[in-house]
Amino acid sequence: MTQNSVGREWKAFFWLAALFNLVIGTGAFLDANWGSPEATGGVLIFCFGIVYALVARDPARFAPVLIAGIVGKLAVVAMLGPPNWTDGGDPAIGAIVAGDLLFAIGFILFLARTRKRG
Repeated sequence: MTQNSVGREWKAFFWLAALFNLVIGTGAFLDANWGSPEATGGVLIFCFGIVYALVARDPARFAPVLIAGIVGKLAVVAMLGPPNWTDGGDPAIGAIVAGDLLFAIGFILFLARTRKRG
């Protein structure tokens, strides 16, 4: 698959994923104490935003790195989804985790599509 064969809608999707991670990662970092596990997590989330921006620029070239994104996002969903999608959970965290689930599904669909064409 060449870069030109990837539709604009996929590039826009990956730019949205990048923005999502950049915003969430920045917020998590700024809300945390320096050197804490939460600050470290915020930096990692932000860095995945950079990865998704690279994918957005050239999806055909960088598609394989989405495997790390899928694993990470599905792990976050498994860990944080159930306690935050029920009564007593944090609705803001639940919404962020729902976003992670949607992006993971999108990444899977993109990789499945590229394998069928490639």
